Amino acid sequence: MMFLAIRELKHSKLRYLLIGLIMVLVALLVFIISGLANGLSSDNASSIQNMKADYFVMEHDSKNKLNRSIISMGKLDEIRAITDVKAAEGLGQMMITLNKIGSSEKTDATIFATDASGILAPKVIEGTSYDNKKQGEVVADRSLKEVGYKLGDSLKDDLSGKVFTIVGFTEKQSYSHTPAVYMSVKGWQEINPGLKNQGKDSISAIAVQMDSKSEENVRESLPEGVTLISKEESLQSIPGFKEEQGTLTMMIAFLFVIAAFVLAVFFYVITLQKTNQFGVLKALGANTGYLAKSIVGQVMLLAVTCIAISVALTYGVTLIMPEGMPFELSADLVIKYSVLLLAVSVLGSLLSLYRVAKIDAIEAIGRVS
Repeated sequence: MMFLAIRELKHSKLRYLLIGLIMVLVALLVFIISGLANGLSSDNASSIQNMKADYFVMEHDSKNKLNRSIISMGKLDEIRAITDVKAAEGLGQMMITLNKIGSSEKTDATIFATDASGILAPKVIEGTSYDNKKQGEVVADRSLKEVGYKLGDSLKDDLSGKVFTIVGFTEKQSYSHTPAVYMSVKGWQEINPGLKNQGKDSISAIAVQMDSKSEENVRESLPEGVTLISKEESLQSIPGFKEEQGTLTMMIAFLFVIAAFVLAVFFYVITLQKTNQFGVLKALGANTGYLAKSIVGQVMLLAVTCIAISVALTYGVTLIMPEGMPFELSADLVIKYSVLLLAVSVLGSLLSLYRVAKIDAIEAIGRVS
């Protein structure tokens, strides 16, 4: 099976080199766009994605948006009292502009407020965590450090005039393409203008840890005026998240379709050119199954080689990408898309197999003679 496939690859090097080049470029585009999609997803929502929460309890009329939800802290105890809830923690959120003291530099950021020792507290990679009793301490995402901020720097909220000190850094914490800054709930309540008419003792939402099988029971036990949403629903409600991911996913899907059509056309044309040769082989005793296996083996060998080259090129490209470019490509995703590309390649060869099955040996020999 592979003897015939390899012999033909060696004999028609230029032809298959051009096909291979197209396959490499298509696969390279798939991996790069996938990495960008994952990177943008993380840059847009990593603070929510990395939270140790399965569900969120929000205000009923908030449309699943954190920035529109305001609920009283008293509901936290009611949620914790529900039998199927394993753990629950209050969460405050708001977008602000921070001004670095001693500098004209301003930075847009997302404030997340939660208990420093609770289930939502970020992992500190440098410095210390904030003190719940000290309203002026914050833990910031490392992306702020990369643009010049350091431990001990003072940040002023443009809206409230409150000043905060960076006591620690965390990582992979961003929201709506802005770095996340964590602080105590009391500190957040002091600077949030949206609480003026709602009462200072409020939060944006309650993060809940529980089994998905208990969802219906928990919904029925919720206090009045709130709703339960999954983490995925919360992600989809982040401004631009669904549209951004949908666009990139559609591009990847089209690349797979394009790859299938391009390969189908290339191998079909090649099969047409080799109709006489296949006819002769059939006359000599080669059955359709043997020829089909030869074509599939040839496609798989070419596809595996091209995919391997494109994976290597992708990781090479990441080395020269700008540091601020959001790009994440996990090994699991590479394996998944490599298998899909291989499947698409084999699928593209099916048209050629149909043509080979229809070849009549006598007619082919007649044309040769």
